[in-house]
Formats: sequence, structure tokens, C-alpha cells
Amino acid sequence: MAIEFYFFKLEGCIFLELTLRRLNTNPKVNFSLFYFVAFIGVGAMQPMLSVYFKDYIGLTGTQIGTIMSITPVVAIIAQPVWGMITDLFQRPRQILTLTVLATAIVGILYSTVHSYVLFIVFTGLLSIFQSAVIPISDSMAMSYVQKTNVAYGSIRLWGAIGFALSVLAAGYLSDFFGLPVIFYLFALAFLVTAFFAWRLPDDRQSATINIRTGVKTLVKMPRFMLFLVTTFMIFGPISANNVYFGILITDVGGTLTGVGIAFLLAAGSEAPFMKVAGGWIQKLGMLPILIVAGIISGIRWLIYFLEPSLYIVYATTITQGLSVGLFIPAALQYVRDISPSSVRATAVSLYAAIGNGLGSWFCTYIGGIILEAFGTLQVYLFFTIQTIIGIIVIIIIMGIDRKNRMQLNL
Repeated sequence: MAIEFYFFKLEGCIFLELTLRRLNTNPKVNFSLFYFVAFIGVGAMQPMLSVYFKDYIGLTGTQIGTIMSITPVVAIIAQPVWGMITDLFQRPRQILTLTVLATAIVGILYSTVHSYVLFIVFTGLLSIFQSAVIPISDSMAMSYVQKTNVAYGSIRLWGAIGFALSVLAAGYLSDFFGLPVIFYLFALAFLVTAFFAWRLPDDRQSATINIRTGVKTLVKMPRFMLFLVTTFMIFGPISANNVYFGILITDVGGTLTGVGIAFLLAAGSEAPFMKVAGGWIQKLGMLPILIVAGIISGIRWLIYFLEPSLYIVYATTITQGLSVGLFIPAALQYVRDISPSSVRATAVSLYAAIGNGLGSWFCTYIGGIILEAFGTLQVYLFFTIQTIIGIIVIIIIMGIDRKNRMQLNL
């Protein structure tokens, strides 16, 4: 028996050693684990935060909208700054690890705050550090896949899986231990993320995005400027829904565990549609796909405005896979295709900052005001109207494209 135990223990040590060696020598594994654990942290706190403010702290809709709109505004400013810092010192791995650790520390301190003013301060501070995590890691991952021909999607997919599993676990644990548990889950996940961040390959030539270069060229392109409006109008509500969806579910009778289940269904449905998006874009075209995504989003918001049952809310979560899973690949490809090659990086940066960042801020902030004045259902009426405007703008862009093709054929 003692000999068998000795060999079992020896085999366990060998397995552990081989596992650690694999983590040390396989960047793909480390990148996958980094995204998986990082998005576990994001999924643990982001969907539940508005519910925490409303039900646990007792903040008003305007206060919630103000706090939740801070992150996208800070990201617009902070992300380029972190990029310049990373390029200046050429230490992406070290900077990434430090920002991940700082995010974990601020996250745990967040749990001690109960003042509206301090919530604003700590949200801004948390956003400063957290806004560095994904851009720097994405830059490092893109550098790695370009050198090794590894599919970027096969790495980044683990982030979606981590998020989907986390929201379910966070909802269940919040029901059991109380809503403050989300901060401890967030902090713990980012502490573990720092471990994997430190093991990533130390690429010292991270990608740079010069936001100012080429802006004048892009501003003179009507299609590009109109497309920023489209992204603002359609993707803004999609982003802001992450803030108000949990409140909607609890308002129609759902539990905190139910919030987790709903986000699990919504986030989990995105990956399959992202996988097939490329083929659909080739068959139908980018703008028609964007119209389809916009229509699906608009119908979803309209259903929520009509005060559906809890079961219908759960059933419609899978439409997020169609709207987000199709919109993101088609929008990014369209931006790259209509932009001159010399300013593509600038175009993508502006698309992300103005279309997504400002759109998310606007819808989150205005949604909070509407929530306080009229209730959750009217927030989704606002989302519906804004999405319809975005679809109309896409139709205008299609007209411009058609006119340009006709002129080229003359």
C-alpha cells in the first residue's frame, strides 16, 4: 500500500511538473487562460453592478446611469495613453501585469464604498486600469498569432466562454451570499489573471495606433462618418443593455441567479454566429448583414418595452448571438474596406472610440435618466427608436455605395 501511494504521489508530481512546463512554454495556452480568467472577472461584476446599485445601495436611475457611463468615457481617453506608455517603455508584459494587479486591488476596495461620490471616484479609477487590460493583451496576442499563424479566434473564444460561465456562477453566489460577493469574485479572478499575464511572451514591439494620423482624410469620407453614426445608434444600445438587462429581469420577477442564466444564454449564443459570420457576409454583403443585425436588435428592444413575461425574456436572449455575432465582424470588415490602407488603423480606432465608446456612454447615461423618470420599459423604447435610426442610416449608406458603383461603371 505504501509503495502504491508513493508511485501515485510521484505520478501526481510528474503531472503537475509537466503541466507547469506546458504553461511556461506554450504561449497559446497562457493566452487562452489569460482571456478565460480575465473575462470571468468581468462577467462576475459587470452584469450585476447595476442591480447592486439599485437593489443593494438604493441609488436612483440617474445616479446609476452616471456611474455606469464613466467607464466608456474613461476608456476613450485612457486606452490611447496606455498604448503610448507601452510603446515608450517597450514592456507590454510588465505593464499588463501591473494594470491587472491594480484592477484587482481597486476592485476589492470598491466593495467598501457606499457613497455616490466615492462610487464615481472609484469607478473612474477602476476604469483607468481596466481599460489597459484588453487592448494591451489583444496587441500582444495579435503579434503572437501573426508570427505563429495561430487563429486569433481560437484564443479569444475563451474570453467569451469565461464570461458566459461567470455570469451564471455570480448570479447563483449573489443569491446565496449577497450582492457584494461580485467584488470578491472580480478581484480574485484578476489576481489569477496577473499570474497568466506574467507568463505571456514579452513582445517588445507592440502594435501602435496613431489616432491623429489620417483623421482629416476620414472626416472627408461621407460613408465613414455616416457609419460612425450607425455604430453609435445600433451598437450603443447593445452595449448599454449589459447595464439595464439585469434590472429588467429582476423587475419582471427574475432572481439574481436568473440574471446569470440570462447573460449565460446571451453571451453563449454569440460564438456560433461569429463562426459563420464570414460566410454570410460573403453571400449577402456587409451592409445587408448589418441591417439584419439591426432589425433583430430593434425587435428585441421592442419586445422588452411591451413588458414580456420572464420566459419570453429568457427566450429572446439568444437573439444577441445574431445581433452581436453578426454586427461586430461585418462592421469591422466594412470599416477596413472603405478606409484607405494608409489610415486603416486610425479608422478602426475611431470606429471603436466614437462608435462604440461614445455610443455606449450616451445610451447608458440617457438610459439612467429615463429609468428614473419613467421606468425600465421606457429605456428599451428609447433603445428601439435609436436602433431604427441606425438602420435608416445604413440604408442611406447603401444608396451612397450604389451611386459610387454607378459612377465607376460610367
